[in-house]
Amino acid sequence: MKSPYVGNLIPNEVATVQLLVLSKEIRQKKTGESYLTLHLADRTGEIEAKMWDNVAEVIDAFQRDDFVKAKGLVQIYQNRVQFTVYKLRRLEDHEVDLADYFPCSERDPEEMFRELRGIVAAFADSNLRALFDAVFSDAELVRLYKMAPAAKHIHHACRGGLLEHVLSLCTLSRLVGSHYPQIDVDLLTTGAILHDIGKLEELSYARSFGYSPDGQLLGHIILGLRLLNKTFDRMPDFPPRLRTLIEHMVLSHHGELEFGSPKTPMFAEALLLHHLDNLDSKMDAVRGALKRDRQIEGEFTNWIAPLERVLLKKEYYLRPPAPAAQPPAASVPVETKPAPSTPFGEKLQAVLESQK
Repeated sequence: MKSPYVGNLIPNEVATVQLLVLSKEIRQKKTGESYLTLHLADRTGEIEAKMWDNVAEVIDAFQRDDFVKAKGLVQIYQNRVQFTVYKLRRLEDHEVDLADYFPCSERDPEEMFRELRGIVAAFADSNLRALFDAVFSDAELVRLYKMAPAAKHIHHACRGGLLEHVLSLCTLSRLVGSHYPQIDVDLLTTGAILHDIGKLEELSYARSFGYSPDGQLLGHIILGLRLLNKTFDRMPDFPPRLRTLIEHMVLSHHGELEFGSPKTPMFAEALLLHHLDNLDSKMDAVRGALKRDRQIEGEFTNWIAPLERVLLKKEYYLRPPAPAAQPPAASVPVETKPAPSTPFGEKLQAVLESQK
């Protein structure tokens, strides 16, 4: 296990850390010399870094998605933690444990997948149970389903994040779907499990999270539909109209054409799936944004682009105000005793009194 992690770095201390390079930019000082702007990370978080000196020695030694060992000073700059790198070298893969570098769901993926299979086994509709038996008969798909993130950045952006998101949606589907008599909860839950299945092929997550070539060109909605069609083609007895409903839920789950859905939701379960998906993703985006916020002080985060707002740090806001500084205690006059009387003193006092 590596040490320290980004989440344990202490400002104004020199640290030696092993981190994954999320981005690398070569910039120029006013003098014309090069410096590096880096975005580094491990499983506990991310940190911005600058390397001002000795850049020529390392500028070609590492690239994005490489692991590096860096020594430098942790500082606070413009109310954010920043790492000023003094020395840096590229690490070989055998020198690192990948589990130290990638954010993972706090839940065990095997346990989550067993829970998902239990949800499917409880379906009243035998056609839907048979569909998932066929989907999960693909061992490679199951392996990817257990480890895939739900997104690159916005929500559930961690290994196992897709499965965590799906299970959350399954819970919401049963809670909210049962409130409306017209909702087929099994069908709604089927949409919850399958709506993002194209992300298995859209996203790349061997190191930092990114997009595959197919993901860039087609997107997860089309990739998901293509994957499902392969499964349906192996099930000639599957009801064709039920198949169409499931395909429509996958196509329409983003809700609006401008958000990437080829179709808008056209029946109750599809519309409810869209709103539950949006709710769950937004709530996790809030959680993640607050967790990753790099502002050291202040009641609000930086601007959160996916949410189009800043967020109130509620716990910070509700903290009891610091006690007001107490004024210094008034000085108490010290009672002084009169000097002992002497014959000369008595005569001097009499003279002074006579001159008043």
